[in-house]
Amino acid sequence: MVRAKNLGKRVGSQNLFVKNYAVCFPTLSFKDRVVAVALANARAFGFDVVGCSSTGNLANSVAAQSARLGLKACILVPADLEPAKILNTLIYGARLVRIDGNYDHVNRLCSLIADQYNWGFVNVNLRPYYAEGSKSVGYEIAEQLGWRLPDNVVVPMAGGSLIRKIKKAFDELVYLGLVAEKHVRFFGAQATGCSPIAQAVKNNTDTITPQRPNTIARSLAIGNPADGPFASRMIRETGGWAEDVSDVEVVSGIQELAETEGIFTETAGGVTTAVTARLIAQGRIGADETTVLCITGNGLKTTDCISNRFEMGRAVRPRLADFEDYINELDGNALAEPELALAEGD
Repeated sequence: MVRAKNLGKRVGSQNLFVKNYAVCFPTLSFKDRVVAVALANARAFGFDVVGCSSTGNLANSVAAQSARLGLKACILVPADLEPAKILNTLIYGARLVRIDGNYDHVNRLCSLIADQYNWGFVNVNLRPYYAEGSKSVGYEIAEQLGWRLPDNVVVPMAGGSLIRKIKKAFDELVYLGLVAEKHVRFFGAQATGCSPIAQAVKNNTDTITPQRPNTIARSLAIGNPADGPFASRMIRETGGWAEDVSDVEVVSGIQELAETEGIFTETAGGVTTAVTARLIAQGRIGADETTVLCITGNGLKTTDCISNRFEMGRAVRPRLADFEDYINELDGNALAEPELALAEGD
């Protein structure tokens, strides 16, 4: 976890932290944590074939950890998944099945397969263990804050499990006496093109109205989230809120986090960053409150959504004059009068 001073200055927060799962994990997402718990139990139950329905990160993690454990893996994903996430699953030797439909179609098919075959599906018949693995995110937040709880946590929501399990982790730490009891508010982040939980929170209801996903944030594109009703209730009970942002704001969020903190996140992180900025602007999160923003995956997995925003630029001959001409062209005479600029710098 890192102190996000630069991002905080830009969005108006004095105590902003980023819990960064875009690095230091085998497949560069927090799903490596939940899959470790699920597959440990899959082995204990005697499954030799495991699988999952996935919007990308879970597929990568199940494929990688299955290879390490010597398990066979069969993974089902929507056909329009980002190419990088497809490659990151296939490289580990998993059997990948692309389904002509959205995540909700894929998940229903996985439920039928789990009933028919003696396979361990991480988010079907192994779901309780998979979900409990998310608590480790909450444990680490408390530990890395010096065994104390934050005022606010902003979490991206797909199925709605992660945000609930962070809350459960905090409750367990309080029960065990490892942290002082404190009221923590939880804030959910979704993309406007698929925001059933956020809409339920705004409508002050536990009822989830399914949506047909239409967003670049494919890792969050679950139109009928399994934990949606419980997530909506928990968010409202803590005094939190949920917001959704457009695809344009998602891309801006990715770029803003990278430019301020040097953290390259995938689209889900762009959602969380943009939502955090909006919540602060709305006054729902105070400037002096300790706020943790959860970044759950690496930006190298979703480069297709931002590649058209950047130009490579022309190649420059290896000569100083050519270099100066090019820099001045880019930055509007930035290298003019270099001696004066140096004197001013002194």
